[in-house]
Amino acid sequence: MKYRILLSTVIVALLTACGNQPQGTQSDIETPVSVQELKKGSISKLINTTGTALATYSVELNSETSGFYALQTNPSTGRPYKLGDAVKKGQLIIRLENKEYENGIALESKKLSLEITEQEQSKQKALYEKGGVTLSEMRNTEVRVTNARLDLENATINLEKMSVRAPFDGVIVTLPHYTQQGRVNQGSLMVGLMAYSRMYMDINLPESAIGYVKSNQPVYVTHYTLPNDTLRGEISELSPAISTETRTFKGKVLIDNNGLKLRPGMFVKADIVVDRADSAIIIPKDVILSRRNRKYVYVVEKNTAIVRDIQTGLEDEDNVEVTQGLNVNDNLIIRGYETLRENSRVKVLK
Repeated sequence: MKYRILLSTVIVALLTACGNQPQGTQSDIETPVSVQELKKGSISKLINTTGTALATYSVELNSETSGFYALQTNPSTGRPYKLGDAVKKGQLIIRLENKEYENGIALESKKLSLEITEQEQSKQKALYEKGGVTLSEMRNTEVRVTNARLDLENATINLEKMSVRAPFDGVIVTLPHYTQQGRVNQGSLMVGLMAYSRMYMDINLPESAIGYVKSNQPVYVTHYTLPNDTLRGEISELSPAISTETRTFKGKVLIDNNGLKLRPGMFVKADIVVDRADSAIIIPKDVILSRRNRKYVYVVEKNTAIVRDIQTGLEDEDNVEVTQGLNVNDNLIIRGYETLRENSRVKVLK
């Protein structure tokens, strides 16, 4: 019995001691958080699509006659033309040599014929003014001059078929190998050129976007190999028809590529700017919490987490516009908000 009384006394003493210990509460714990002081900025509503960037001008030139192959020297490099060389409109890239073909054209003979007929025409005009020839005789001389001039023009055109020239400013993208002075046949591929300082891409947009996308809207174009470069473009064409199979409509985007960073054939992403808000409060999407159709965030006031209900507007991939609920200079909690409750004590990390 004595031992039982002693044991009971010890238990009561321990319970009393435990009851006198101060209990820590959640409100005494400071949760570490990071904040962002809100400033005004701009945000755009984007519609995303993808497609292949293509050169605005592209051509493959074939030989119009047979001849012996002579690749010309690029005056910019002092070496024979090669893949990747830039060329100017009218620049001679390849020359085909064929004496038999040139003799058949008889260019010099046709020049002489034109000169002779023009001299005869001058004499006939002088005689006609003096009454020495009839009007019909003078007209016949004019016909001969016209025919001689056309013969010379045709000869010049045929002779030019032996020269392969750039039809526009561009870059050599195809250049088959032929042995110098080797014979090539008519119709053989000589060179491929592209001009891609200005590019385009065909796009397909969902039916739901037809009320948003308009001609001349700006477009941001990116490629995964150019993570730090965003090219500018614009909507140039839009089809009013919806495909019954895909429920999409077609369009075309023109792309400014003055730095030639984008290459023909690249698969790119296009973000079409269909709306824009300037001087707006912008916050990261991932800090927004929701419950029962309610959107809210946490801000810091006097080391305390305060709940702010918000309404949102435009949004892009990462950010959203806040139209109500936040003010400039509010300290928005952007890290550590996951475990917070209303009026939780916080410690702002620098």
